[in-house]
Amino acid sequence: MASINTYLNFNGNTEEAFNFYKSVFGGEFAVLQRFKDSPGCEGMAVGDQEKIMHIALPIGGNVLMGTDVTNPMPAATFGTGISISVDAATEEEAHQLFNGLSAGGTVTMELQKTFWGALFGMANDKFGIQWMVNYDYEKK
Repeated sequence: MASINTYLNFNGNTEEAFNFYKSVFGGEFAVLQRFKDSPGCEGMAVGDQEKIMHIALPIGGNVLMGTDVTNPMPAATFGTGISISVDAATEEEAHQLFNGLSAGGTVTMELQKTFWGALFGMANDKFGIQWMVNYDYEKK
């Protein structure tokens, strides 16, 4: 079966964002590759060569990946078109993840018990990424 992983584009602050995600989720980067270390990137602007070409942080059975957009790529824009949903293994983990992801960001729905039998909350992190944290009280 195919698997789906999330790939995020940032405007020059991928490393900062992924260090933040690493502090929330734990683990180690599976890959951290800068443009300067990649063939064919020798002609890039010196400032762009230090940016992240590819980074990968395994989380559970998935991988959160990202890159810095550079010229001539269009700038990344953040909005309401997508959210990353995280299913916590425990209620305690749901609180930990929600508090970590919302630190410095904006809570759009407090983490709370819902009518559908879950602990659920939504927040935009300090990088503009929308997250949904969920813990189902009755695992299916």
